[in-house]
Amino acid sequence: MSNAAHPDWGLEQIVSDLRASREELHRTRHPLGIRELPSRDAVINIVAGLRAALFPTHYGAPDLTDESVDYYVGHTLESTLRLLAEQIRRALRFLPENAGATDEALRTHAFAIARAFGKQLPAIRALLVSDIQAAFTGDPAAQHITEILLCYPGVWAMTHHRLAHALHRLGVPLLARFINEIAHSATGIDIHPGAQIGSSFFIDHGTGVVIGETAIIGERVRIYQTVTLGAKSFAADLDGTLVKGNARHPIVEDDVVIYAGATILGRVTIGRGSVIGGNVWLTHSVPPGSSVRQSKVREIERGDEDKLK
Repeated sequence: MSNAAHPDWGLEQIVSDLRASREELHRTRHPLGIRELPSRDAVINIVAGLRAALFPTHYGAPDLTDESVDYYVGHTLESTLRLLAEQIRRALRFLPENAGATDEALRTHAFAIARAFGKQLPAIRALLVSDIQAAFTGDPAAQHITEILLCYPGVWAMTHHRLAHALHRLGVPLLARFINEIAHSATGIDIHPGAQIGSSFFIDHGTGVVIGETAIIGERVRIYQTVTLGAKSFAADLDGTLVKGNARHPIVEDDVVIYAGATILGRVTIGRGSVIGGNVWLTHSVPPGSSVRQSKVREIERGDEDKLK
């Protein structure tokens, strides 16, 4: 008989039913039975360490000097890359080609990937600096670089994306997705790590931006909040299974501006130097130098208000 001091929760039956759900009725475990998963907390710490190594005076220790900064960066990188290699090892197990690999083989492979990733960090920093400069020159409200580094969600999202994209290209898609989804949760900006984005990319405001896996974005592109670069349709096999990896997202060429709320769908090309107006729905390519706006807005600008009545 239960009482307040010793309640009877009926745990035996609940535990039994949960086991049946896990093991028989509603299995979610990987077919290989993998239990050692990448850790979200570890990935958060990895990104924090990488950010500190890339921009030590902004994201690292506040009291760094010219004499101590290199030591700090080296020490931070050593511990961060070691942690990264372990998470890479765990993520590699989910790739079909590694189904029969030994732990030692995966550990060796993970170290090689982490080492190759580390060598890319100077180039990643150069891209991020171009993004920061694009934000500074593209936003009249920006007062200085420090404000952009500390306050702009678009730069935060792009920091995660530049790191995630490098890992994606090195063959660790699961860990890359982890990194970008952490930024997505914090900023509302959803960028797939497979998306290819050129230098000097600026996301202004940012909330609600979606950039799909196969999108290709050129240099000096600026987009605003709630812009979607998405897929128009999804090819499927005969059994209805979606075909993965097809090029299905837009190509945005250099020097394009896409204003708030615009939706661009499918493998279309937005020509160099084009301007896509706010709330435009676009499913076809446009040539370089185009200006695409809502028809009613064009009518108002021509003074032809009778057409709106």
